[in-house]
Amino acid sequence: MKKNNFKIVKIDKNKSLFNYEKKILIKELTLDLKLGYYDFEKEKPQKVKFSLEIDYEDKKPTSDKDIKSIVNYGQVVKLIKKLTKNKHYNFLETLAEDVFDVLFKDKRIGKIMLQIEKLEILKNLERERTSSLLKILKSLKVLHQKKGITPSSDILAKLINAKF
Repeated sequence: MKKNNFKIVKIDKNKSLFNYEKKILIKELTLDLKLGYYDFEKEKPQKVKFSLEIDYEDKKPTSDKDIKSIVNYGQVVKLIKKLTKNKHYNFLETLAEDVFDVLFKDKRIGKIMLQIEKLEILKNLERERTSSLLKILKSLKVLHQKKGITPSSDILAKLINAKF
């Protein structure tokens, strides 16, 4: 008679068996900002439209009673408004980097697609109502785990198996 080689595995109730890959979409957040390199752009605020895709990962399911269990889209909007409230940016790229810096402080966030559009910039240049657009994807670098190599931070260690 053959002997079964089954092992009983006890699962710790505090550990999750699942990873949650979540995405926040913020579309067409329009703000009046001080933005631009040229003198005529510095005279008055201009309309700028933000669209974001924020990918984040959690080990636990969302708690319906704890807003800290999610990446709060309302907080993301507040952070962008606060960042742009009293500062003049010459370039869309420097504004984008500041947005990335403030959002990546949340260690759950792994990737952000940011689109920033100046809605009325070219009407001053060409007398037509057109816009200029910057679209940037920024993500944390993920190290491939190899024998004997340890990721340089716990953030990267958590993201090794993440799908981007």
